[in-house]
Amino acid sequence: MSSLSIVILAAGKGSRMKSAKPKVMHPLAGKSLLEHVITTAKNLKPTSLSVVCGHAAEQVLPLLAREGATAAMQHEQLGTGHAVKMALADFEASDQVLVLYGDVPLTQLSTLEALINSGASDSLRVLTTTLDDPTGYGRIVRNDAGDIICITEQKDADDETLTINEVNSGIMVLPTKWLSQSLNKLSNDNAQGEYYLTDMVALAVAEGVTINSVCCDDSVEVAGVNTRQQLAALERYYQTQQANNLMANGVTLIDPSRIDIRGRVTTGEDITIDINVIFEGVVSLGNNVQVGPNCILKDCVIGDNSIILANSMIDSSTVGEAVNIGPFARLRPGTQLADKAKIGNFVETKNANIGLGSKVNHLSYIGDTDMGRNVNIGAGTITCNYDGANKHRTTIGDNVFIGSDSQLIAPITVEDGATIGAGTTLRKDAIADGLTLTMSSQKTVKNWKRPTKKAK
Repeated sequence: MSSLSIVILAAGKGSRMKSAKPKVMHPLAGKSLLEHVITTAKNLKPTSLSVVCGHAAEQVLPLLAREGATAAMQHEQLGTGHAVKMALADFEASDQVLVLYGDVPLTQLSTLEALINSGASDSLRVLTTTLDDPTGYGRIVRNDAGDIICITEQKDADDETLTINEVNSGIMVLPTKWLSQSLNKLSNDNAQGEYYLTDMVALAVAEGVTINSVCCDDSVEVAGVNTRQQLAALERYYQTQQANNLMANGVTLIDPSRIDIRGRVTTGEDITIDINVIFEGVVSLGNNVQVGPNCILKDCVIGDNSIILANSMIDSSTVGEAVNIGPFARLRPGTQLADKAKIGNFVETKNANIGLGSKVNHLSYIGDTDMGRNVNIGAGTITCNYDGANKHRTTIGDNVFIGSDSQLIAPITVEDGATIGAGTTLRKDAIADGLTLTMSSQKTVKNWKRPTKKAK
């Protein structure tokens, strides 16, 4: 079986983006353009994967380190042919090399597999597409027999060539040995003064190398990003595809055009998602889950029959079955809600285990806490878990009732069945089945005169 290397060209500045960030690092669906390309490339299991960097390489290199890709430097951007030459040492030991582009994020794995398999490893294989308006793209020029004879860039094309609608995607598979010998034959005698990789096609024709092509039906797969408008168009296309996938799997979307998926969502049956919901990371939704408008769900698991009301945020948390959350609730990392728990409006939790049927209904903060079953937390209650240097845990047993506006100063334990009176500042453990409260006397001053604003 022939070995395959992959080279991703990502050295350009992207001046039309008008950004200090290199073009390939701009995000689409929560991941950089380049990361999308790398993910697809790795699924082909290449023997080597290198990325040609240039402009603002220091912003690209950390991503390559995380992804295990090799960096090849192109200090002068002298064209695509020159860029591939900079990566020669990375791929010359393989039989064939696939050239991809860091600003073309939506090419499907199946399309690349079809391209690779469209000819023998000693052939040149070109991915093309057809456009109603091919302006700006290199044209695929064929002879009367339908064979590709060259690719002509827009600025070098005559009037007849400009009428061709089949265009070059830039993506191609080349036999490595022939490519290595031919890179030095490229010329920059053209309108751009650059060394075009596309000129390899004319060289292949002249030298009798077999040329095969695959025409991609969906031109979005090979669409590049050069402007923020193009980035926005690809973002909306991607999100539309994700929304369609959800609906095909039985999810009701109140408005498919107002949902963003920036990761991966797995779903059960009969789920309803309202408008302006954002999913990030890996999210799992059980059966009959309802998600209200303007919610953000990140790296979380939501159990069957749970309801998330409007404007709630859930991050790195696990939610059991038949749980109610929100509106305006925030579950921070490490929160675990058991079945039938309730987290109400303007409640924040962090690194907290909330037991079966327990309720934190409103205006409270519960952090670094282990809470038992059937606990009721009154409004305005907070766990004081941070002493300025270290975090401490609060332990609350089963069937505890905590009155409104209480402060639990950790480390502290509230035993089973305890009742904490409203307004209590709890500094010592509360015993089981007892009432614990801190009291201050009520004082009334008769004929009290409120301060008045002094005239200037």
